[in-house]
Amino acid sequence: MSLTLADAIERHILALLEEHGEAALQRVEVARLYDCAPSQINYVLATRFTPERGFVTESRRGGGGYIRIVRAGRPELPQLAAALRQAAEGVSEAVAIAVVARCSASGWLGEREAQMLAAMLRRDVLALPLPERDLLRARLLAAALLSLGQGR
Repeated sequence: MSLTLADAIERHILALLEEHGEAALQRVEVARLYDCAPSQINYVLATRFTPERGFVTESRRGGGGYIRIVRAGRPELPQLAAALRQAAEGVSEAVAIAVVARCSASGWLGEREAQMLAAMLRRDVLALPLPERDLLRARLLAAALLSLGQGR
């Protein structure tokens, strides 16, 4: 299996997180290290270091600008459910699966629960046109998380 450029950049950032507890870097420096455009770094940050996946990213632009990435704390289910309910455009399958994975990694969901919830949120199961499908997915996920939060 060969690594894509995005995979290599992700691994680099994850290694920094593991070693230092946070990753503080400059887009230009990482782009130079991997011989790519700074926009590739932005892509990795936007797709792999998201709140849904358990990361907080702080960015400062300008000449001395930097990016700081830390792991978010354990998600609080009621707040997560409230945010999902308020998602005006609903929630995509990818975001929903990332939320389920984060809740599983945090111990809120067991492996079987996570698999079952992820299966229920798939696009082929919620066979509705957009945006109804994403709105329904957000409501289902919010209801499941609220139910879990009440049971603990």
